[in-house]
Amino acid sequence: MKLQPLPRPGVAVGKHVLDLSQVYHLLEGLNKDEAKEVFTADTLNPFMARERNVWVTVRHSIRDLLSKENPKLRDNKELRETAIIPMETVKMHLPAKIGDYTDFYSSLEHASNVGKMFRPTSDPLLPNWKHLPVGYHGRASSVVVSGTDIHRPLGQTRPRDECPPVFGPSKRLDFELEVAFFVGGVSVDNDVNKLGHPIPISKADEHIFGIVLMNDWSARDIQKWEYVPLGPFLAKNFATTISPWVVPLLALEPFAVEPVKQDPTPLPYLKHDNDRNYDIELFVDLTPKGSHESTRIVQTNFKHMYWTMRQQLAHHSITGCNMRAGDLLASGTVSGPTPGSYGSLLELSWGGTKPLTLKDGSQRTFLEDGDQVTISGSCNGNKGIRIGFGSCSGLILPAVSFS
Repeated sequence: MKLQPLPRPGVAVGKHVLDLSQVYHLLEGLNKDEAKEVFTADTLNPFMARERNVWVTVRHSIRDLLSKENPKLRDNKELRETAIIPMETVKMHLPAKIGDYTDFYSSLEHASNVGKMFRPTSDPLLPNWKHLPVGYHGRASSVVVSGTDIHRPLGQTRPRDECPPVFGPSKRLDFELEVAFFVGGVSVDNDVNKLGHPIPISKADEHIFGIVLMNDWSARDIQKWEYVPLGPFLAKNFATTISPWVVPLLALEPFAVEPVKQDPTPLPYLKHDNDRNYDIELFVDLTPKGSHESTRIVQTNFKHMYWTMRQQLAHHSITGCNMRAGDLLASGTVSGPTPGSYGSLLELSWGGTKPLTLKDGSQRTFLEDGDQVTISGSCNGNKGIRIGFGSCSGLILPAVSFS
């Protein structure tokens, strides 16, 4: 059987991909017509929109189908050849049609570092920071899949405070190491929750489908000039890269850890007795133009985040904002307590004052054309359990000429 070259859902199985469009009839959790609709779709949105118990049942059914004891796939040579595809031959796509994208600012270390740089004589944290998950609405149309090249953005900057602004390519282009999650759950007219009806934090797990790695590219010089009084705009809207593999929240439970102690205690709508973070090791590697050797410049962990995914979702919807299956909510920069665990060049170079030296001898304060940034992550258990997140990579191209 010849496969049509169309996007379709798949599951990573070692160095192969299980094509769910070929085995949907063997999976439990949905009737055959529903399963066909969900697993021959060109995005995961139809699956994300199902109930959490469907996610659970399908996940267990896939694991059972792939087990050595199950003959349905094991003994069907023709189906195996059709449904199990070498990963190196697979082209990855955006996993969902993203209706809305929101970026939070949830790392205490990152917020403190930025505050120290920008407000050296004041409290690094603004008065609201420890009371609510600060966030802003991003641009969904420019969220791209790993491997997409990124053009350096153009915009207004003000290099010298005593001079008028200038126009041109950003000279302080940066990455931001982030983790993001997709919203899902029962949809009513595509809405996960009805307009005017918040998602209680106790129900958040029913609406967090899974997570991806993210690089929220940032033009720091454009941001510095434009962000007062309304926050990020052009400095963030030109590109956001995510990894194509969505790791279900269910898969992360063996790696759950106690969340960071929050002081003061959050208001009741943000308080969850069973809230948790996850022990996810995160890395950033930078490969300069003309080199095949990368330098690991960041090693950190998602468990350091102050505000959790459940709190982010509860806060986002507390006004009655209607969330939709496929909406993307991001953590903000993930930074740890030591310089090598900072999740951006802004912090690593401390605002451009402390250059990083790469393996080839070159130095960086911010990204140069031809640089490739690769984010990776994994969960590693002491019982041999390991979960990989794939990679989130992008190559910086020169700005597009403008006249």
